[in-house]
Amino acid sequence: MRKGYTTGTCAQAAVKGAMLMLISKQVVEQVEVETPSGVRLTLGLIEPSWGDNWARCGVIKDAGDDPDVTHGHAILAEVKLSPGEGIKIQGGVGVGKVTKPGLAMPPGEWAINPVPRRMIAQEVAALLPPGLKALVTIHVPEGERLAPRTFNPRLGIVGGISILGTTGIVEPRSVEAYKDSLSLEIKVARASGHRRLSLCSGRLGEALSREVLGFPQEAIIIVGDPIGFAVGECQRWGVEEVLLVGHIGKLAKVAAGIMDTHHRFGDARLETIAACAALHGASPAVVAQVLAQDTAEAAVDILSRESLQATFDEIAKRVVWRLKLLPGLSLKLGCLILDLKGKVLGKCLETSYMSSA
Repeated sequence: MRKGYTTGTCAQAAVKGAMLMLISKQVVEQVEVETPSGVRLTLGLIEPSWGDNWARCGVIKDAGDDPDVTHGHAILAEVKLSPGEGIKIQGGVGVGKVTKPGLAMPPGEWAINPVPRRMIAQEVAALLPPGLKALVTIHVPEGERLAPRTFNPRLGIVGGISILGTTGIVEPRSVEAYKDSLSLEIKVARASGHRRLSLCSGRLGEALSREVLGFPQEAIIIVGDPIGFAVGECQRWGVEEVLLVGHIGKLAKVAAGIMDTHHRFGDARLETIAACAALHGASPAVVAQVLAQDTAEAAVDILSRESLQATFDEIAKRVVWRLKLLPGLSLKLGCLILDLKGKVLGKCLETSYMSSA
C-alpha cells in the first residue's frame, strides 16, 4: 500500500517554500524536506504569492492509501518577517485550538503538535536573515468543515483540524491510527477529571449512557471493535471504573474471549448465547433454535419468548470475567447488554453508580 505524508510535513514544506520566496523574490515550484523519520521528500507547491516582507504558498495533502479526511486538501503557510529575533508559530483559518488537558499542546494553544512545530522552526531558522524575526501562520482553508469528521471535537479541539505527525509519513494502517486516536480520547477524558468512563460499542450505548445513565459526553467513548484494547488503555491512563455498553451481537463475542469484535477475528455469537442459555435451563430444542439463527437479535426473540432472560445477565457476567483476565487489569468493570432498540437485556455491575441502569 502507498504511503503518504502528514499535515505536519505539508506545513513544513509550505513554510520552507515561503521562506525561499521571501529570500529569492521568485516563484518556487517545489521544495525538498527531510521528515522527522529521516525520509526525504520533494513536494510541489501551490498558490505562491509574496510581498516585501511576507510570502505564502501551500501543499496538497497526500495521505497515500490511508483513509485520511485531509487527503487532497490544501495546507497553507504564510511567513512574515520584521525586525527583531525569534520564531513564532500560530494557527490561522481552519486550524483548531486546544481546550482540554491531556493533549500534546496545553489548553489555549493552537493544535500544532510539537514535532511539526520543531520541523517548521528548523526550516525557518535555516533561512532566516540576521536581525529579523518570523511570524509563521498555518492555514487549512477546509479545516473547519473537515474537523467534525475527525476525533477533534471529542478531544476538545475546536475551530479546525490539527497539524500532526511524529514521523512525517502516513502509514496506510487505519486500524493503528484509529487505536491511537482512541487511546488519546481516553487520555483526554481522564485528564479532564473523569474517573469513570462508559465504553460503548456503538451509538446505542452512547445514547443510553448519556440520556439514561447521565454520563457527560466527554466521559463516553465509542470504541467500535477493539474493546479489549480500549479497556487496557483505560487501565493505562488511570481510569478507575469502566462501564461497557453495547449490543448483544458484539458483546457476546467478548464473552467468548474475542477482544476485537471485527469479523476477521472470529464469530462466536450464537454459540456463546446458546451455551449461556443452556446453562440457565434452555432445552436442547431451544438451543438448536438459537444455533440455527442468522443474527444475535433473532436469538434474543427466542430466549425472551422462552422466559430465559437470565441468559443475558450470564453473557454480561462473562464479558466482565473475560476482561478481568487482561494482564494487569485492576479497574472496576460493569457491562450492559442491549438489543437493537437500546433496551437493557442483561447486566453485570460492580459499582453502585451503574445501578441506575
